[in-house]
Amino acid sequence: MTAFQWVKENYVAGDLTLSGGDTLRSARLHYHQIGQLNAPKDNLILLPTYYGGAAAGNHPWVGRHSPLDPDQYCIVIPSLLGAGESSSPSNTLGEQAGPSFPAVSLYDNVMLQKRLVDEVFGGASIALVMGWSMGGMQALQWGCLFPDQVRAVLATCCTARCYPHNQVFLEGVKAALTCDQNFRDGHYPSPPERGLRAFGRVYAGWAYSQAFFRRARWRELGFDSVEALLQFWEQDHLAQDANNLLTVLNTWQRGDISDNPAFQGDYNSALAAITMPTRVMPSTTDLYFTREDAAGDAGRMPGASLEALNSEWGHVAGGAGRDAPSHRQILAAADSLLDQRGP
Repeated sequence: MTAFQWVKENYVAGDLTLSGGDTLRSARLHYHQIGQLNAPKDNLILLPTYYGGAAAGNHPWVGRHSPLDPDQYCIVIPSLLGAGESSSPSNTLGEQAGPSFPAVSLYDNVMLQKRLVDEVFGGASIALVMGWSMGGMQALQWGCLFPDQVRAVLATCCTARCYPHNQVFLEGVKAALTCDQNFRDGHYPSPPERGLRAFGRVYAGWAYSQAFFRRARWRELGFDSVEALLQFWEQDHLAQDANNLLTVLNTWQRGDISDNPAFQGDYNSALAAITMPTRVMPSTTDLYFTREDAAGDAGRMPGASLEALNSEWGHVAGGAGRDAPSHRQILAAADSLLDQRGP
């Protein structure tokens, strides 16, 4: 992909009332933009971010040799609340700093993104909302809440809610982090390094698949051993803030596109509202957003088709630029959706 200069912006929303009843003070939504909105305001593409991911993590999907071409589309990547770029425990001052940061939901994230689209991009018609993992969950949330504004949805390696085994997986990585005696219920004077390292090691075993390790696919990432891969995951998590990780983990665990005032917990009705062309793309080896769960969701979305990623990369297969064959398959699906409903 050609390298582009992304414009990095912050949308300042003021005090934001959250779905749980709390108010996030001085809320700020960080986003990247490349390409310009056209006069009909119908060429906007949204790429919400995934767990632990910065906006730059979605850049590999974009380029002149991709259907997500900034010469044709205005591409916007909004960063998750709590993940370190938008308002988060680590960058919030005062009474909501650190462990006192309020709980945020998928709905809260999408409603803030909706304000961004309406106020900064003039209420543009959205050609495609596309995301991996929690980004995909947000894409599905967009689809059910705003079917008249969203023209297509692409969701990779995700489901429309966090199913029970997925919640148990998250309890495991949470326990690995919070058991560090230096965590101190989030009031740590310095990073809880043992907990962050443990979090990374436990997560690595779930992110890929059994076949990925059995067939030593980690060599394709440049590692000479499993231990080297685990050390990479340790270092990656040492660079993250523990309270940020737990805030977004809570958003994930509570994830349910029907948990909002529009659907009031009626999951079938929320799925039935996704009537626009939608592609749900689970990995056949994802250990927590399983193909079975994704297929069950897709079967209740009138506009959806299921297209599995036949990959040994597990959950990672759905990420931008992670597994080359899956990356190409995802972009082909995006091209198909944009051909159906593009500007």
